[in-house]
Amino acid sequence: MKVNRLFLVILVYISALSGLHAQHGKQERADILFTKFAFVKAADIYKDLIAAQYNPQYAHRRLADCYLMLRDPEKAVEHYKIIIEKDDVPIEVYYNYAVALRYLGDYEGSEKWAKHYKKQGGDAKLVRALKKDQSTYLPNQPIFRLKESPFNTPYSDFGAIRHGDLVYFVSSKVQEGVSQKMYSWNEQPFLDMFTINLSTGDSIPTPVAGEINSRYHEGPMTISRDGKTMYFSRNNYYQKTKTKDKEGVNHLQIYRVEYVDGQWINIKDLPFNNDNYSVSHPALSPDGKTLYFASDMPGGYGKSDLYKVSVHQDGSYGEVLNLGPIINTEGEELFPFVNAEGNLFFSSDGHPGQGLLDIFGTLKNNEGTIVEVANLKSPINSSRDDFSFFMAEDGLSGYIASNRKDNIGNDDIYEFETILPLLLKGVVTDAINGNPIADVKLILNEQDGTPIATLTTDQNGYYQHSIERGQHYSIAATHPKYQEKVTLFNSLNVPSHQTELIVDIELEPIMDLKVLADLNTIYFDFDKYNIRPDAAKELDKIIDLLTNQYPNMTIKVASHTDSRGSKSYNDRLSIDRANSTYEYLINNGLNKERVLAHDGYGEHRLTNGCSDGVQCEEPEHQMNRRTDFTVIKIE
Repeated sequence: MKVNRLFLVILVYISALSGLHAQHGKQERADILFTKFAFVKAADIYKDLIAAQYNPQYAHRRLADCYLMLRDPEKAVEHYKIIIEKDDVPIEVYYNYAVALRYLGDYEGSEKWAKHYKKQGGDAKLVRALKKDQSTYLPNQPIFRLKESPFNTPYSDFGAIRHGDLVYFVSSKVQEGVSQKMYSWNEQPFLDMFTINLSTGDSIPTPVAGEINSRYHEGPMTISRDGKTMYFSRNNYYQKTKTKDKEGVNHLQIYRVEYVDGQWINIKDLPFNNDNYSVSHPALSPDGKTLYFASDMPGGYGKSDLYKVSVHQDGSYGEVLNLGPIINTEGEELFPFVNAEGNLFFSSDGHPGQGLLDIFGTLKNNEGTIVEVANLKSPINSSRDDFSFFMAEDGLSGYIASNRKDNIGNDDIYEFETILPLLLKGVVTDAINGNPIADVKLILNEQDGTPIATLTTDQNGYYQHSIERGQHYSIAATHPKYQEKVTLFNSLNVPSHQTELIVDIELEPIMDLKVLADLNTIYFDFDKYNIRPDAAKELDKIIDLLTNQYPNMTIKVASHTDSRGSKSYNDRLSIDRANSTYEYLINNGLNKERVLAHDGYGEHRLTNGCSDGVQCEEPEHQMNRRTDFTVIKIE
């Protein structure tokens, strides 16, 4: 029966942990969708997490951020309000709340929380921008880690995209044994398209197989999801004929090509190409039904605008549409890219940025209409040109290009990783029996001891809290039945794609049987040594504890009397009481080896001043007629 009960407890425990793991998977999915600018989908999952009461404070915060990104400040404020007064709120929430309040016209409230954000160590520049209504702010902006690509050459390299195991990119690298035309603008070879096979580990670029590369510029490119169709930019050079406009300018055009037997062949001109202006930088939507591109065609908003055109199933194209003034400026908008969730990214020198060309993402409302753009900021953007953004389908990695480190204008490819939020989680267990401990108070501290959050374990001993990467922490655990413990840990070398850090804690039980068993004192009637019904209930607790919780614990029994009667009589009476206690324990299932001693101490260990000759009431004498227990070993 006891085995079945233990099995049931374990089964319930495992089921609960499985449920928590599933919920964490949903949270991770929502966080990834957020980094991919898929705010509507992310919001739906955060709402599910709130309904399931899984990490609700975090879910409310992220849901509020989604609504702010969707430019729905009413709903954003609704969820910020739920968490804004909490002790462990990240400081950026104060700023986000200030932004949302300002959208609603609550300038007094906005200023209050902006000041609070600044007081907590926030960026004063953001506060000043907010006051001037100059803040295009991305709440909880995705954190990116950048590194130079290993396949960069000494020449210009950009336009990297990944399809399967192949990375396609554009480069002006010198090709041995190939006659290359030099581009007068930078005295480097004309751009060609190359591939790197990631599965082989080979870092030497190979020219794209087929008919694409010519004597003139090729690239960048975009490839359909099925890998059968590519659109690429090239100088106006088609069917071995180079075409210029009336002023002698050879513009960029977009061509379509098919992948057949390992070769890119059958190059086709597109109907909206024009000899008198450039059409370039193609980007396909995930479903392949929309082609985005850049062009300086007449009728735009600036030097170069972004456009889109429908791609029909029969291979024809729809009407070319300008993406409008929210995206296009008087400057240049170039290098569009659409991620797996259908969200548009592009480069621009017309929107407020950090340097020359900066990379921007687009923000949509609940209806899917683009309502604003957001600068991706550092480290994606720099004080130089940053462009050709590409994000992998999982949203966790990608490429950009930049000339940030080269004074002569060479472009380099950079790989980025998306650093997801990190969840600290763990289970607090009994160090002796491994059982989870509920209601443990946990205080999470920074390295200098500053408290971050106060947590409480649930019925499965589980706790969780969001933490920062690259930090040192301590967590102090306290519980009435256990010795206090401080655990040191850090998040210094957690891989960028790892979303949880597990810190399990074992607590040593205290050596106090009364506390461990929730024991009331065992009392005896005057001049009696029989076990009373109320005492039997307490002894049953001891049997249960030693049988089911600590099967190796050993104890000592000590019984006592009050001061009435002779000392010798009381000595004998206390021994009888000790024997009665011992016999009850043994007769009800406890192994006799678990009780190392059962002794009587007469009236020698009174709990109060009711000694011989002192007048005391009966309740005071009752306090002395008792049995105590001492834990000898617990392991």
